[in-house]
Amino acid sequence: MTSMEFNSKLSGLTTLLHSFAYNLTKNSEDAKDLYQETAYRALFNRDKFQPGTNFKAWMFTIMKNIFINNYRKKVKANTILDTTDNQYYINSGNHSTSNAAEGEIMLKELNAMVSALDDSIRVPFMMHFEGFKYQEIADELQLPLGTVKSRIFFARKELKEKILSNYGFHPN
Repeated sequence: MTSMEFNSKLSGLTTLLHSFAYNLTKNSEDAKDLYQETAYRALFNRDKFQPGTNFKAWMFTIMKNIFINNYRKKVKANTILDTTDNQYYINSGNHSTSNAAEGEIMLKELNAMVSALDDSIRVPFMMHFEGFKYQEIADELQLPLGTVKSRIFFARKELKEKILSNYGFHPN
């Protein structure tokens, strides 16, 4: 097969090869790179193509093999090799100890702030916090719906002010 015939067959498969490359990589830029590498290898190994065989299959096989090799390289690049004695780094993993003391302290402080609220706003607020709907709270406490909403609002507002003052934040 002459160079012109080979180049002509390669040009005829360009669209199909681009589509196949995109199917493999799922990325436009990677697909272009894969196509370029495939075309280069095909041109470089043109003498290995045997006339009378399926040129399209030969090209697709080259592309598939390049993709597989690149994938294996990426996987291998992400593999950690540990040369320390007893594979210390691999065996150490992500050992971390969590300390929930700070969260528990803040939770206790927050509970104390809620407990310090006046009963008239604390009770509706806690019922709402526990999942009751506004109308259910109003029915239970025998209060108008608007009063329940405003008391919950005032409880939130007072808690926000206490939190901001206790933790050194100053609202703008």
